[in-house]
Amino acid sequence: MREITYVQALNEALREELKRDESVFIAGEDVGLYGGNLGVTKGLFQEFGEKRVKDTPISEGAIVGLAAGAAATGLRPCVEIMYVDFMGLCLEQILNQTSKLRYMFGGKMKLPLVIRTQGGAGFSAAAHHSQSLEAFFTHIPGLKVVMPSTPYDAKGLLKSSIRDDNPVIFIEHKFLTDFRGPVPDDDYTLPLGEAEIKREGKNVTIITWSYMVHVALEAAERLAGEGIEAEVIDVRTLKPLDEETVVGSVEKTGKAVILHEACRTSGFGAEVSALIADKAFDYLDGPVKRVTAPDTPVPFSPVLERAFMPKPEDVIRACQEIM
Repeated sequence: MREITYVQALNEALREELKRDESVFIAGEDVGLYGGNLGVTKGLFQEFGEKRVKDTPISEGAIVGLAAGAAATGLRPCVEIMYVDFMGLCLEQILNQTSKLRYMFGGKMKLPLVIRTQGGAGFSAAAHHSQSLEAFFTHIPGLKVVMPSTPYDAKGLLKSSIRDDNPVIFIEHKFLTDFRGPVPDDDYTLPLGEAEIKREGKNVTIITWSYMVHVALEAAERLAGEGIEAEVIDVRTLKPLDEETVVGSVEKTGKAVILHEACRTSGFGAEVSALIADKAFDYLDGPVKRVTAPDTPVPFSPVLERAFMPKPEDVIRACQEIM
């Protein structure tokens, strides 16, 4: 099977959905001639024209408002907000409009829209461009939250998100831009709300998502050298969460480590930990451990940024503590 990058996979997903469905369109800052913040929309303006791929003013609130109105009237917008850090600028549209409209109209209308954005650290882009804010959006009823870790998942999950009849927050990780992986030529989708076991194991379960999946896999490889077989679960969709896969794995291993790049306090890891305590408590052989970033803004200094982000050594240490 051919291998393409994470960005190429996203670009293919958009191109295929634009071809498949005339109601799909793209909008955002520099998504047209420039090709998007990280090149995800490259070439689409030239292929589909300005009616389907629209450059917008620098106004995040207007972009999401445009998407909500268009979706309410029968279109399927897929808009881009350059960085998840800027989502606060369109919070009224997300928090009080987009997430609630379908519910408040008694389900009589659909709201099929996707807000693509980039999150995560690793590029020394400093505190205004490097946050991991996924937990915030999982707390808003009416939204789905997707965070793919591989090119294969990115393409399949983005196509499913565009076809979904509900608002989806689709968070890509900047550090995965050039990450390559196998992606089939054929049209395919992946179901939202379905986790994947990226590595089978029997001694401890590591639950994670997005770029941290690769940190977990490196940790698991090194733990195997010590005779510890770690199972790595990529939840892929934080909301809805695939509770069955998480609980089933903890029942098998008896130990759980939750890994995420976001700050610890009120991070989504706390939600996963509560799920395990509620539905798999009797199977636990020790405390649930969380490996997270500290409760600080993301540092600009490369040295401090590396210290801020969770590393395989941190995951290994957490697993060893509960073995």
